[in-house]
Formats: sequence, C-alpha cells, structure tokens
Amino acid sequence: MSDVNKTIQKWHASFRKGSDFDSWGQLVEAIDEYQILARQMQKEIHTTSSTDFTEEQKKTLGKIATCLEMRSASLQCTQSMEEFKLEDLKKLETIIENILTYNKEFPFDVQPVPSRKILAPGEEEDLDLDDDEDAGACASEAFASRAPASQGTLLPRLPSEPGITLLTVRIEKIGLKDAGQCIDPYITVSVKDVNGVDLNPVQETPVATRKEDNYIHFCVDVEIQRHVEKLPKGAAIFFEFKHYKPKKKFTSTKCYAFLEMDEIKPGPLVIELYKKPTDFKRKKLQLLTKKPLFLHLHQTLHKDS
Repeated sequence: MSDVNKTIQKWHASFRKGSDFDSWGQLVEAIDEYQILARQMQKEIHTTSSTDFTEEQKKTLGKIATCLEMRSASLQCTQSMEEFKLEDLKKLETIIENILTYNKEFPFDVQPVPSRKILAPGEEEDLDLDDDEDAGACASEAFASRAPASQGTLLPRLPSEPGITLLTVRIEKIGLKDAGQCIDPYITVSVKDVNGVDLNPVQETPVATRKEDNYIHFCVDVEIQRHVEKLPKGAAIFFEFKHYKPKKKFTSTKCYAFLEMDEIKPGPLVIELYKKPTDFKRKKLQLLTKKPLFLHLHQTLHKDS
C-alpha cells in the first residue's frame, strides 16, 4: 500500500472514530478527534513539497477540514446559530475514502480557510514560541481574514434543588504585564477531575473589551454546571486565558489558573497564574511571573434550604 493510501486510510479511521464518539454522546472525545483530523488535513494542504494530492484535491480536503471545525464548534457551543449536524458530517465519509478519485460537487457551500491554523488540543503551545515576540503587534493587523470575535458560550445556572449548592464564579479581571497588547482576550472555563477529564461542558467568556494598566477586565458570571456536593474529590475549576496572535493567525493560550475544592468559599478570591501548557493534572506547575499579578474572582454560593 502506498504512503498516500495509508494516509487516507488513517484519516478515514479517525473520521469514523470521531463520528462514533459523536453519536455516543462522548462530545469531548469527538471534538478532539475532529480537531486532530482537521489539523492533519490542513497540514497536508500547506505542505508545499507535497505532491500526493492535486490542487483540486487539496481544496476538497480544506473544505472537509472546515466542516470538521464547524461540527466541533456546534458541539462546543449549544447556542450555535448555524449548527452543523452529525448526519451532515457523515456525508463526508465517502469523499474521504475516495479523495483520489472524487470529482463531484462538494455537498456543502463552505470554503477552505487557508489563512488559519487549526490546532489539535494542546498543540497551540508547540506553535506559539514566545508571547513577548510580537508584543508590539498592531491590533488592526490581519483582522480582515479573521472570524468575528467570540460572544462567549456561557451557560445559564442549573435549576435549584433543596439542599443542593450551586456555584457562580464571577471573573473580575486578570493581571498581565502586557495586558494592553492582548488582542481579543477571553477565558475558557472547564471543570476537570483529578485525572484532567472534563466533568462539565467547557464554557468561554465573551471577548473582554476593557483594559486598564496591567489589567484586562471581564466582569462576567460563570455558572458552574455541576452541584458543589457532586464535585469529586481532587476536582478543580480551570481558567485558561487566551488571545489572538495576528502574526501567526491563531488563538493562543497565554497562561492559566485553577480553583481547587477547598477554595470554594463565598466572597472575593485572588489566584495565581501559571505558565502554559495547561497541566490539568497539576503535576508540574510553573508560575507565570514573580510580579503581583493574579486572576481576580468572586464566588457566590446558592443553596435552597
């Protein structure tokens, strides 16, 4: 079997694995599989020395990668206005299998996105070499080719139940030495068990628009999607600060913080920031800076008697 046929076979297996996870409701695993496959296809498209595929076939691969990204976005955002359904995605399986001979019109009106890098989970750190290297980047650079700024994917508070505690975490602000130079900053909030596995849907804040001195102000409430009493021992709430890097044309994680179970108490709280990559198992932690810059939170506990 030739190398290109092995590649196609691998892509097909990855697609089947992702769609199986999707149909079983294992959304985190499905998103990971879709994003990894999309990145692999994009890598093939942008490898100038590659002669395995014709330019037309590369365009088709780019459109498939776009569809994979759209399905991932639909799974991550329950309020998505343009949902890309699983049954639509499954129409691509035959195209992937027969990419070398496929000559029909693509079934969806989408375009490949050559200017963007689609990153597999955890891979953005490999591409993002130094957060300070483009500190002077003009905020207007490359905006024309970018997707609209995120409006966030925050979820409403769970219904109250007698004797059960709900947690609202208000993200007030984050302190960074180059706060004013961060473009389209937002925070991803996730709840992980001791092994780093998601316990809740991941939420994203809207993009912050207010910056003062060394602070970016968010002032948003995040409703934790699990009762406090049902959070397992060793769980933690993670806050990943992300921003857009125009020179590299992708969104990068700059730093992260986390809230452990013994820190869930009503009132204000200041927590330390750590260097990426995000260590969801909390085994190898390295502070972002020695300066007194932190993530500022305020917690509210809701309990019906």
